[in-house]
Amino acid sequence: MIKAFAAKIYAALMHKKNQKWINNPLDAQTKVFKELIQKGLKTKFGKDHGFQKVTDTESFRASVPVRDYEELRPYIDQVLEGEADVLWPGRPLYYAKSSGTTSGVKYIPITGDSMPQHIRAAREALLNYIHQTGSTKAINGRHIFLQGSPVLEDKNGVALGRLSGIVAHYVPAYLQKNRMPSWETNCIEDWETKVDAIVDETLKENMTIIGGIPSWVQMYFERLIQKTGKAVGELFPNFSLFVYGGVNFEPYRGIFKKLIGRTPDSIEFYPASEGFFAYQDSQSDKGLLLLLNHGVFYEFIVASSFFEKEQEFHSLEEVQVGVNYVMIISTTAGLWRYNIGDTIQFTSLDPFKVIVSGRIKHFISAFGEHVIVSEVEQALQKAVEGEENDVTIREFTVAPQIKPKSGLPYHEWFIEFDQEPSNIEAFALHIDKQMQHKNIYYDDLIKGNILRPLVIQKVKRDGFQSYMKSIGKLGGQNKVSRVSDNRKIADALVSFIKE
Repeated sequence: MIKAFAAKIYAALMHKKNQKWINNPLDAQTKVFKELIQKGLKTKFGKDHGFQKVTDTESFRASVPVRDYEELRPYIDQVLEGEADVLWPGRPLYYAKSSGTTSGVKYIPITGDSMPQHIRAAREALLNYIHQTGSTKAINGRHIFLQGSPVLEDKNGVALGRLSGIVAHYVPAYLQKNRMPSWETNCIEDWETKVDAIVDETLKENMTIIGGIPSWVQMYFERLIQKTGKAVGELFPNFSLFVYGGVNFEPYRGIFKKLIGRTPDSIEFYPASEGFFAYQDSQSDKGLLLLLNHGVFYEFIVASSFFEKEQEFHSLEEVQVGVNYVMIISTTAGLWRYNIGDTIQFTSLDPFKVIVSGRIKHFISAFGEHVIVSEVEQALQKAVEGEENDVTIREFTVAPQIKPKSGLPYHEWFIEFDQEPSNIEAFALHIDKQMQHKNIYYDDLIKGNILRPLVIQKVKRDGFQSYMKSIGKLGGQNKVSRVSDNRKIADALVSFIKE
């Protein structure tokens, strides 16, 4: 009772404090910008880019080009070799190990100034939920966040690990008592072994908060059901809050409702190794509150101009609702005008709220259509909603088929169903109609007989998990790309097609 009362007071104070920057967003960003430049003045990067002459965002843009990881890598390599004051004063506290670059691995610095912002944002998201709903039920039971191993390596005197594993070292004391799984179980590297151990540990516990990337939480839920024959909501009657991030939850919503047996409250996070950018601040609004005083300065490039010679840059005060932007960040980790590769759309400008629409490098444009992640997700969701029977999707990805054995090229959809539609051809046509509606270029290609309507390949049960296991990316923070302009994933999935 005391704990619940204290949580409500703390949540109310946090809410009141945050209203100051939420109501003055541009001032908040100006303050962050000035603090970043001041900190960066005496670094090697700051000297190389004339920070002493940077007085405003215009001079900042003129002095510092936009870079992705590979382009910033010469500086990061110096940091990795042990040099101080390269991108940020001193040396990092950690390197967050991530995948997805030309070289295969990214090492993202996390500093003494950036690490607290990750923890602060996660804490504020949970407190905001308490303030908004008035419910403290979730904090009274056991909590689990499915994550990577907290075991860290040493890299020239700096600890190295997955972001989720690093964050595990910062669980606040007031949550430690209720936290699951045990440290020993959390350290298990093999994902399937780890999930089985988590199932055994949590089976009889009063679980109230469960979090993680949806595909891996789904695996945990399925193992629970396999072992007990009971829905998750029956096993955990007080399970009231699902916390997730990393991917759009909508494609999983149907299967999660089936696995749980009801729909608990949920909070979406937008975290990355590079920073914690936003969280869902309302149960009635899917938009994510962009965190403007959490050590990140934001710029935005109109996505349609990203690959053009003249990119269209916008500051926060210039953005518009519904436009697809590439998000560019400068942070207290020393990432300067850094392209994290994500595309976002604003859903609100007062306050500033966003949804993650995809990845700038994850699209299909084999024929000039430039289909993005949000379009395929929304088209699939509309098709599912239009079915008379309860169609549920476990996982999916889309790739172009440029050289079919016969007929026109097409987009090939690999879908693992939990519950299939009664007529797969009609379902495919429904998705295709939605795609034509959402993307005018795709519509033109279909009507111009350059492409034929999409084709669905039904993937075997657990086919996507088997594929991820085959490439050594089962569990943790790993995700299947929703769309790809090449057939690397598609060709691998052919082995898992349902006969």
